[in-house]
Amino acid sequence: MQDSADMGTAASVGPCASIPVEHMDFVRQVLDRVGDKWSMLIVAVLEGGPLRYTDLQRQIPGISQRMLTRTLRQLAEDGLISRTAYAEVPPRVEYALTPLGGGLIGIVKQLIGWAADHHDEIRTNRSRTGTTTAASRRKAAGTG
Repeated sequence: MQDSADMGTAASVGPCASIPVEHMDFVRQVLDRVGDKWSMLIVAVLEGGPLRYTDLQRQIPGISQRMLTRTLRQLAEDGLISRTAYAEVPPRVEYALTPLGGGLIGIVKQLIGWAADHHDEIRTNRSRTGTTTAASRRKAAGTG
């Protein structure tokens, strides 16, 4: 029996079956980028239109300056957002979704909505199994 790598796809059945094996690593990288919490929140916030850095930081509670800067840079590198610097005094920079990034809006909003809708149920399951997030452990320890 031939394995899927011999056939040129990442898998013989399922969602990965249509992905050529040589593209799979890149697909995983893209999913890591667009699937991380900060990227999804930035995309969701930018749905309303272009925003300045400080406005993004205000609308995304908990994001550090370093993480916001890093995530914006990565999203711009992938062409999901644009960065426009205006030659004004003081300088003004705005971030906006590109058409490519706008294609994620529906998916991102669904994921965020799902997480919000199932928050209590997931929290209950974590409590029952003794699983907590790092943030929950910090808060419980009084350091968060």
